[in-house]
Amino acid sequence: QVKLVESGGGLVQAGGSLRLSCAFSGRTFSSYSFSSYSMGWFRQAPGKEREFVAAISWNGGSTSYADSVKGRFTISRDNAKNTVYLQMDSLKPEDTAVYYCAASEYTIVITYTEGYNYWGQGTQVTVSS
Repeated sequence: QVKLVESGGGLVQAGGSLRLSCAFSGRTFSSYSFSSYSMGWFRQAPGKEREFVAAISWNGGSTSYADSVKGRFTISRDNAKNTVYLQMDSLKPEDTAVYYCAASEYTIVITYTEGYNYWGQGTQVTVSS
C-alpha cells in the first residue's frame, strides 16, 4: 500500500522558515505511481480539528491554499523524487500544529480531508513568539 513519511518539522522563531517534505512509497506500476495522486498538507493544533493547508494537482499545474497561509506557504512536488514539499515562510505562533501529508486518488486539487485516501504520521511544527 501507499506509505507517506513527513520530515522537516521543528522549533522555529516567529518570522522564520521551515521546509516540510513528504516521501511517497508504495505501488509503482504506471497506473498508480506518485504522479497519479494529488497531494495535500493539513495541520491539527491541540484541541482543534484537522484543517486544510495546501494542495497540489498530480502534475503541479494547480495549487490551492488556505486563506491563513496564502502568500506565506508554497506547496510543490517533484514527481521524479516521489516527494511533495511545503515551504513555510514568515511563520507565526498560530501556525504551531502537527502537519500531515496526504495523498488523493483524485488527480485534481482536493481541499477536504474526506477526499484523501492515505495519510502520513505527521510532523510537529512549533513557532515561538
